[in-house]
Order: sequence, then C-alpha cells, then structure tokens
Amino acid sequence: MAVTRFAPSPTGYLHIGGARTALFSLLWARKTDGKFILRIEDTDQSRNTPTAAKQVMDDLHWLGINWDYGPEVGGPAEPYFQSQRKAIYEKYVNQLIEQGKAYYCFDTPDELEQMRQKAAAQKKNFLYPRPAEFPDSSQIEQARSQGKPVAVRFCMTDEEIIVDDCIRGQVKFSGSGLSDFIILKSDGFPTYHFACVVDDELMGVTHVLRGQEHLMNTPGHIALQKAFGFKTPVYAHMSVTVSEGGGKMSKRDRAKVLKEAIKKSQNLDMEALAVIGGISTSELEEFLTGDAIPDQPAIDAMAELLNIELPEVNIVDFFKSGYLPQAIVNFLALLGYNPPVEKEILTMAELIDTFDPSRFNKTNSLFDRKKLLSFNMEHIKLLGEQELLKRYKDFLKGTNSPAADADDKLLLRIIKAGAGARTLAEIEQKSRFLFIDCGKIEYNEKDVEKVLLKNNGDGLAVLAELKNRLLKINEVSEKAIEDMLRGLAEEKKAGLGKVAQPLRLAICGTTVSLPIFDSVDMLGIEETIKRIDRTVSKFSPMCKKE
Repeated sequence: MAVTRFAPSPTGYLHIGGARTALFSLLWARKTDGKFILRIEDTDQSRNTPTAAKQVMDDLHWLGINWDYGPEVGGPAEPYFQSQRKAIYEKYVNQLIEQGKAYYCFDTPDELEQMRQKAAAQKKNFLYPRPAEFPDSSQIEQARSQGKPVAVRFCMTDEEIIVDDCIRGQVKFSGSGLSDFIILKSDGFPTYHFACVVDDELMGVTHVLRGQEHLMNTPGHIALQKAFGFKTPVYAHMSVTVSEGGGKMSKRDRAKVLKEAIKKSQNLDMEALAVIGGISTSELEEFLTGDAIPDQPAIDAMAELLNIELPEVNIVDFFKSGYLPQAIVNFLALLGYNPPVEKEILTMAELIDTFDPSRFNKTNSLFDRKKLLSFNMEHIKLLGEQELLKRYKDFLKGTNSPAADADDKLLLRIIKAGAGARTLAEIEQKSRFLFIDCGKIEYNEKDVEKVLLKNNGDGLAVLAELKNRLLKINEVSEKAIEDMLRGLAEEKKAGLGKVAQPLRLAICGTTVSLPIFDSVDMLGIEETIKRIDRTVSKFSPMCKKE
C-alpha cells in the first residue's frame, strides 16, 4: 500500500508539470489501495500569493485529482498547511541542535556572496565553512541585536549517500562534496528541504514522486532522515517534459510572451495598462526591465487588453482554452510513461487499473500540443450529452462568456451543431454571434475584402438577394433555410459557399461559425435580416468608391 503526496508551493497557479506529478502520485496510491495526501508547502512567506492555494486546489478537483488527507478534508496528521506547523518544526530543529547535528549561523547575504566568489575564483565548489565551535547563546543574541539574519544549518554527513530511485536506478553522491544547508530561515520558518522530510515521516509517506530536477535535493533529505532515524521513502524522479521549442515548460513562458509584446507595442498607455493589470506603474516597469513577474491575474488581464494569445502553461490556462480535464489527464499520463495497453485514449479508471511504476521512462518527454488537441477532440466525442453540457456550462461561466446565461436547450443545440470541435472554446467562438448585439459585431477585414467586396461587391449583391428570399420563408426551420440557400446557389450555378459565406459574414463578422443552416435558424429571420441590412449599409459605399 503506497502513501503518496503532492506538495505544491502556493507561489503561483498549478503548473502543468505539477499536475503531472500529482496525477502519477494519485495513480500509485489508487493502484495499491493506498492514500494520497495534499500538503501545501507555504513556508516561503515572501513568494506566496493569496489566491494561489485555492486555485491549486480548484484545479486539482477539476482534473479529478482528489486527495484522501489534506486541506478541506483533514486527516490524522493535520494541519496540512506547513505555515501552521511551525511548532512541530521547531521541536525537530531543536533536537538536531541539542545533538550537535545542526548549528546557528548569521551570515549576511553580502558575506555569503563573498564566500561564493572566493570559491569561484579558486575554481572550487562552494561549501559553507562549518565553524570549529558552534555559536553559543550569547553570540546568537548578539547577532540578533545587531539585526543579522539568524538561521540554522544542518551538518551534512561526509559519508557516501546512495539514492535508490525506482526510475533512475542507484545514484551515488559524495557527502563530502555537499554543503551544510539551512533548515530554519531567519524569519522562523523552515526551508523546503527540512519541512518536507519531517512531514513525510509524520504523515507516513512511503513513496515520493517528483521531477528529475529534485534529484540533487534528495541526498540532503536522506541525510536528514538518517539523522532523525526516519524511514526513507521510495523515490521516483520523473523525466523532464520539454516544450516544442526544446526548453523546459516554464511558468515564465507566459510572462515572456507578454513582455515582448508590450515592448513592441507603440503609443501604449502604460498607466492604463498597469491599472488593467491591478499593479502599479513601478511594478510594471520592474516587470519590463527586470526579472519581477506579476501574479497570473495581472498577466492575463494585460494580455486580454492587448489581444495577445499566451501559451497555456498552467492548468487554469488549459481550462480557459476549452480543454476537458479528461483529455489533460489522459495526455499527462503518457508523458514519460508507457502504459501496458495498446491504445492511447484512456479514462482515469483505466489509468489506475493499468498503472505500473516500472514503465516510467528516463528520457525527456515532449509536450506535443497537437496531440493534446487531438486527445481533447476524442474526449469531447466520448462524453455523454449531459456531462458535456455540464462541462460546457462550467467553461462559459469560468470565461465570462456572453453565452453563460443561455438555457440548456439552446446550449445543447449549439454543442450538437459544433460536433467535431477540438475544444470547447472553438464551439463558443463559433456561436458567440448568437449572444452579441447586432451593433457590436466586429468584422474580419480580410474576410470582408475576399467575400463581400471582391468583383465590385458580388457578395453584397448576394446578401440583397438573400434578404428577399428570407422574407418569403413561411415556416422557419433549418430545412427551409437549407433549401433556400441551396436553391439560390443552383440558380447562380455556383457552389454553396458563394451564397453561404456572405451570409455567414453578415451575421457573424467572420467566415468561421457553426453550420450556416443552424446559425440562421437559431439567430432567427428577423435578426438575420437586421444584420444583413447593417452589413450592406456599412460596406456598400466602399464598392462605390472603387
């Protein structure tokens, strides 16, 4: 029976890589009838954001990754927010100090930097110089009175440390080449390295899955476990997932795209942009000139104002792009892992049933966005009508779509008409015209030129004819509209597109929409004619000028 955990830091939204870690941790626990724990590692007070912890939990629930113990549900080792466990950590820190396995230090950042530069100049790996005698209480109090940062460091062993990793095999580290590291920061909070070791023991964690980048942290964790007499869990360090550009997928990718777009924009009102982002102009300047990155809501708001499409990196990004959680789970489960089945489209139940930790790969995995899109399309097809309706309504609400208040009957018809869509966003975009006032329709310039104005306004002439024929339809239905459009196309000895595209452009502002027969029927004859009149009135003068 495996007891696994996912322990995110609430310094931002749930990253796609974190979701992958959480998923495999869940699969391992469920496969063995074990327990899956969620623990919020919020000891970095300077980087935590107020909305991140809730968003992480909401995103996990949305994916169907639900925990047995943790926030919202409690458990035998609560609390599950590390910031609420300070007294527990202090007890274990004091134990190490009393045993001579840890000591106080009070070096300033400048002093530490000088040590690093000295080691670099000597072409040596920096190792913190452990004092021959540890500071006593009077020295510690003196340092505090002088305003120095008083922290606690762990005495790293000189012995060889062996990491038995179930993916990478046996990995050996020389303890003498590893530095004494801080376990208690000057603000009184433990470091990640210390808190996770203590909590894994107290929470009974038996298996730790995490990214390959954490492998270098593991020797220190094992050394701490031995110092306390704790059990060492089974470790599995999963391969890195890389983007199509070759680099590791990073939370900074979205900010980077936005920053480049802002810098390229001309005559941009920076004060207005900062207000939209909910940040100060100085914070915006720091973002553009340095390494500071605003919170996710600020990034999204500024990108929306500038009409910039940002790459999906966080789970909430994929939700807003119209992906189904089932598709994301399915896709993530194939990154760095080969399930023992011959098909790729798998449900959560199938992933649990077939999970085998021996089938993890050592090599990096590619985050193939085209493949994810195809998975999403397949899962849309697999969902039952009511489940798909529920997912679509959640998407509309979560993206503040003008269609969010539509009744179920209309939404079901839209979903049916949008069959074959790759994302829920695609369905929403193709049907958005139904929920926008005629006067707010925005026309695609290239489509207008190609469909309406070409050949001295052939498309506009088609619209005039269509108006007359729409007025003559007695009983409005999808079939009646189809018969009328096909009849006009036959008379003109032209393809249906020559008739349908001008009409589609008039009612939608673009040549991409739901099937034209459904579109006109749902919009209604009266509103369709109203939009035809507006389009003809708006663009006819352009033909006369030519």
